[in-house]
This record gives sequence, structure tokens and C-alpha cells, in this order.
Amino acid sequence: MEYQKATELNSLCNGKVVTEYLCRNGFSELSVESKKVAVQQKNETSRKEAEDESRLPAIEAAYTTILRGLGENTDRQGLLKTPLRAAKAMQFLTKGYHETIYDILNDAIFDEDHEEMVIVKDIDMFSLCEHHLVPFFGKVHIGYLPSKKVVGLIVKIITIFCISFLISVQERLTKQIAMAISEALQPVGVAVVIEAAHMCMVMRGVQKMNSRTVTSAMLGMFREDPKTREEFLALTKSA
Repeated sequence: MEYQKATELNSLCNGKVVTEYLCRNGFSELSVESKKVAVQQKNETSRKEAEDESRLPAIEAAYTTILRGLGENTDRQGLLKTPLRAAKAMQFLTKGYHETIYDILNDAIFDEDHEEMVIVKDIDMFSLCEHHLVPFFGKVHIGYLPSKKVVGLIVKIITIFCISFLISVQERLTKQIAMAISEALQPVGVAVVIEAAHMCMVMRGVQKMNSRTVTSAMLGMFREDPKTREEFLALTKSA
């Protein structure tokens, strides 16, 4: 309870209240700093949630207009809450706009004397195509050649999750993932391949049910050295 009160006062005192509380209760300076960061992150999350809540009515109204424009009766039972549900779903599917990719990566970078290729493959991804606002989804394969620094495997998966929750196109998304890892790690090279099915091709247009789009982004050694690139592509090739 005392810590909760200290946290509530924290924003008024630039973090000093929580820091003093932790010091009185035997926490080390590192623990104090970690707690301060946690409090800041919690406050930032609360702020973003409040912003999302304030934007909901406008998005809900837009969905109501769309449904009525399509000839639907938005007052019928099945659609009474559909605009609100759709608005919340769209906010979730685009929450990548609120994520800080580079901060996530930089918090989990470790010094490691490892120079061989590191690959994480078959990471599930989902995104919204900016042309029709319908999903595309598939797998992401990542490879990089470390330069004395590595990043946690789970963090790379989080990176995919954050970047792909944007309105984008597959080509740009592929490059964004590669650039995020490259800027954070400064590796010898980065390779990213995305294989995805696009609902705009499956549900409309050419209606090709089994078609998949493959895109790649090669940086550094993966771009310059054909053998390195071929090794990565061979190791990530689906069985």
C-alpha cells in the first residue's frame, strides 16, 4: 500500500518518491533504477491507452457510416455493437504505431564472442495491406552475422510482432525489419525473408487461393557475398 501511494505521487516529484521508498526498504541502486523504468513504462502505457480510448468514438462513427453506405441497417440486433467492436479491432491491429522497436531491441542486446550466422525462422506474422486494408499473413525468417553483439531470440519475435502491426506493404515491412535489427546490432550483415498470403489476392481480384508472395531484404555481407546469401536461403528453405 505504501509503495502504491509513493507511485501515485511519483509523477509530481520526478521519480524521487518511489526512489526514496525503495532505498528505505533495502533495494540497491540498480533495483531502484529498474523500478523507476518500470513506473515510467506503466505511465506511458496508461497514457497510450487513454489516447486510444479517446479516439474510439470517431473510428466507431466511421464504421457506422461505412456499414450504412453499404446498405446495412446498423440498428438491427446483429450490428448494434459491430462499429465499436470493429474500431477496437482496428486499434489492436495497428498498435505497432505505439511501439518503439529500437528501444525493445536495445534493451536485450548482449556482448557475445560469436561470429557465425544466427537464424530464427518460421516466425508467424500478420499485417494489414495498405491498399485494401485486408490482412496478409505468413512466416518471417531472419538471419544476421553478429559483430560481437547478439539479441535475445524472443526479442526478435517481439520486433516482428510490433512492426507488422502497422498498415503496410510486404516489401516495406521486410526492409523495416532488416533495418531495425541492423541499426540496433550493427552486425556484419542482416537477411530477412517474408513468405505471405494476401487476402486481397485470395478473396478478390485474381482470387488465387494458394498463391504466396516472397520478399527479401539483404544488408551487408548477405548482399555482398553470394555464398553467405545462399547459405541463409538454404537453411531457411521450407522442408
